[in-house]
Parts: sequence; C-alpha cells; structure tokens
Amino acid sequence: METMKLRSHIGTDGILQIQTPTDLKDTNVEIVVVIQPLADAEVATSSEAQAQYNAWGKPTTKKSISNAIARMEQLRREVALDKTSIRSMIEEGRRF
Repeated sequence: METMKLRSHIGTDGILQIQTPTDLKDTNVEIVVVIQPLADAEVATSSEAQAQYNAWGKPTTKKSISNAIARMEQLRREVALDKTSIRSMIEEGRRF
C-alpha cells in the first residue's frame, strides 16, 4: 500500500485532475480521495515551498534538470545521423 499527499487546484469547471506516477502496472487498485479545502493563508505560504516532481516521483531541482538536459544532448550526439544517411533512408523507404 502506498500513501501520497498531494496538493492541487480545482478550476472554475469544478473538475479535479490528478496525475501521479506509481510503481504498479496492469493491476486493479482501490483509490481513496479526501478533498479538504485549504485556508488562503496556508495556500500562500505553501505555494512558495511546494516541491515539483518528475514522472518518476523524484523531486526536480536545477541540478537534476541540468543533468537531464546534458544527457539528452549526449544521446542526440550518439544517435545523430548525417543528412546523406537520412536521404538514403527516405529513398530506401520509397522503393517499398
């Protein structure tokens, strides 16, 4: 069993949208939702310190974002194709 405490905002349409990653896949689950309005003073102080999380539930920081960008640039260099390779692949695909 996993317990998460999240904060969200319900828009003018009255619809609460929750997206959160889990380690569970392809299984039935029971979800309990408790909605409790926050006092305006609590919202103001918590919005400054509210942590941001990535898709895997880990907190995002400037360092983690920089590392992710550096890794993406490295992967782009590793799999980069020159323009002649791309043209030949397109021509190869047209033959079928």
